[in-house]
Amino acid sequence: QTMKAVRVLALRGRGRELGRGPACSERKLCTVAVGVSGGVDSSVAALLLKRAGHDVIGVHMTNWDFEDEGTAWCGEKEREDARKVCEQLGIGFTEVSFVKEYWKRVFEPFVAGLCAGGTPNPDVSCNRHIKFDAFTKHALSNGAAWVATGHYARLRRTECGRTELLSALDEEKDQSYFLATVRQEALRTSLFPLGELHKPQVRAIAAAAGLHVAAKRDSTGLCFVGKRRFRNFIVDYLPPQREGPMVDIDSHATIATHEGLPLYTHGQRARVGGLPSRWYVADKDVVSNTLYVCEGGEHPALRT
Repeated sequence: QTMKAVRVLALRGRGRELGRGPACSERKLCTVAVGVSGGVDSSVAALLLKRAGHDVIGVHMTNWDFEDEGTAWCGEKEREDARKVCEQLGIGFTEVSFVKEYWKRVFEPFVAGLCAGGTPNPDVSCNRHIKFDAFTKHALSNGAAWVATGHYARLRRTECGRTELLSALDEEKDQSYFLATVRQEALRTSLFPLGELHKPQVRAIAAAAGLHVAAKRDSTGLCFVGKRRFRNFIVDYLPPQREGPMVDIDSHATIATHEGLPLYTHGQRARVGGLPSRWYVADKDVVSNTLYVCEGGEHPALRT
């Protein structure tokens, strides 16, 4: 079985229509659809836009069939937090499912990339194909003039009509890298209210407004993986794996056996039993099924 069967049912509705506002510029009052995830960042983005006088509606996206993975609690918790924030802010709340789109446009290419020996980033693909394509089209077609998210990034509108993506003021939280492949037409209708703020400021704004997510921990990794190690999750979606040699990139000596190339990520620790030092994944050779590793986290092979 090369791909675990996924129950992707017919999408249950596409969310109620967004309030239709007049055509407007970024500085005039208009209808803004905010992607609310249930976290503090998107919640404060919605808060700031409402304070600016815009007609704001929160839209919660479901991109994964949590029930199929046995992690329904994850999706329910995020959805409920997003709904409660919108209730606290006095703005509309709606939901939309992009499960089928995420599977086809993000997850399947992600698995294919792993099998080809690469290190694909699903967050980059999700931003390009889901949040700033499927979601943007959904929002605009239902009456929104702008789409906003809680990303840490900035935009600059040029006189020639282009929209330039800039890094956030908060260098530690900057997410411009993950937005680098978003198409120009999507950036033109996007807003990033947090681009000029630092994370402590965002939490302080949320706390002052009494938002219940003010102290909520930032999400890390992929929520639908749950409490399992990523390796234990992804193996269900991969073809049967072949063991192969784990080779020291300097001496070319075989020091261990790997369990399948897609299960290893460039730059991450490679556990080698019986050796006192730490080893890291330096390269993969799909043709020979060889995993190359290097000794120490400062090895030059990790910077190429």
